[in-house]
This record gives sequence, C-alpha cells and structure tokens, in this order.
Amino acid sequence: MDEILKYFPHLTDRQREQFAALGTLYPEWNARINVISRKDIDNLYSHHILHSLAIAFFFTPAEGTRFIDLGCGGGFPGIPLAILWPECRFHLIDRIGKKIKVAQEIATAIGLENVTFQHGDSGECHQKFDFVVSRAVMQLDELVKISARLIDHTTKKSRIPNGLICLKGGDLRTELGRVKRPKVDVPLTDYFTDPYFEGKEVIYVEL
Repeated sequence: MDEILKYFPHLTDRQREQFAALGTLYPEWNARINVISRKDIDNLYSHHILHSLAIAFFFTPAEGTRFIDLGCGGGFPGIPLAILWPECRFHLIDRIGKKIKVAQEIATAIGLENVTFQHGDSGECHQKFDFVVSRAVMQLDELVKISARLIDHTTKKSRIPNGLICLKGGDLRTELGRVKRPKVDVPLTDYFTDPYFEGKEVIYVEL
C-alpha cells in the first residue's frame, strides 16, 4: 500500500480503504483461483496495482469517460483505475470465466460501483467506448485491430483522441513498427524508480 501512497498521496479516504482492501482480497481469492502467479502475489501492489495505475500518469480522463478493459484477467488494469477514477465507467471483459468471477467478487467487496463485467470474447461485446485499456494481452497490431471496433468515434471527452492505451513490456520495436496509426510510447521508468518497470511501457494508439 505504501507504494500507492508514494505516487498518489492525495487519495480520498474511500480510495485508500479500497486500495488497502485489495491487499487482503487478492491473496485470499488467489489461493482459491489462480489469477496472479503465486510467486508474485507478494508483489501485488508494485507489480500489478501500481503497474495498472501507470496509465494515470499518461493522461487524465474527463468525467464520464467510458473504458473497456480488454482481457482483464483478475481485474488489471480496470479495477485499480476504476478506484482512482470513480467518475468514469469501466467494462471488464475476459474469456476465462473464473477470472471474471474473481474480479467481480473483489469489485463487489470494495463497493466499486462504476464497473460492469462480461464473460466472453471481445466480439460478443456490442457496446462502444472512448478508450480500450489492456495489460499484456496480445501482439499490438492484433490488439489495435480488435480495439478499433469497440471505439466510439462520435465523441471526444478527453484531451487526446479516443483510442487504445495499453501496458506492455520487452523489445517492442517490431510490434510498434507494424502499427501504422498515430501512436505514443512512454517508458514507465519516466514515472517510477522501481527496477521492475525497466523495459515496460505505456502505449497509446489513436483509433
């Protein structure tokens, strides 16, 4: 929890309570349904929650912005972002039902009211959103192709055009080169000092 407060010192009491509760809820659920590597659960705050919140350093959405977390797994980055941005709406979708169950149960337990959930493939989602967010889901060009169908092109609420904001790691030169749309990639070491974030980036693609 200290890692979160270091970078987000102005959280409300409600947000502090919700983030603190994740430190108990995720290990409890992970012991039953594996959504985070059991070797990594002790690094929940730095490797998963803070990593998810890196998107908040890239931009601040307008009130009412609609997000879909594509391939949310156990709720990352959607749940941490939904806590941080209670004035926005989040739809979390994943093909694996047990992972959606964990995310939904945790959201209910902390009283998170700005999230909805869907068990299924992105092709089964017929809503439109301002932004797609994701964390280490698939190759960037494939992610862009899937995301483009989910974006609402009739609205613009934030300072950047609607599009995809994703978290990825490793050598991304080839992946970035395959995407011809306008894009921005920022190393997470611009935001965080922890060596864990070396080689990781937030990538925005205008859609």
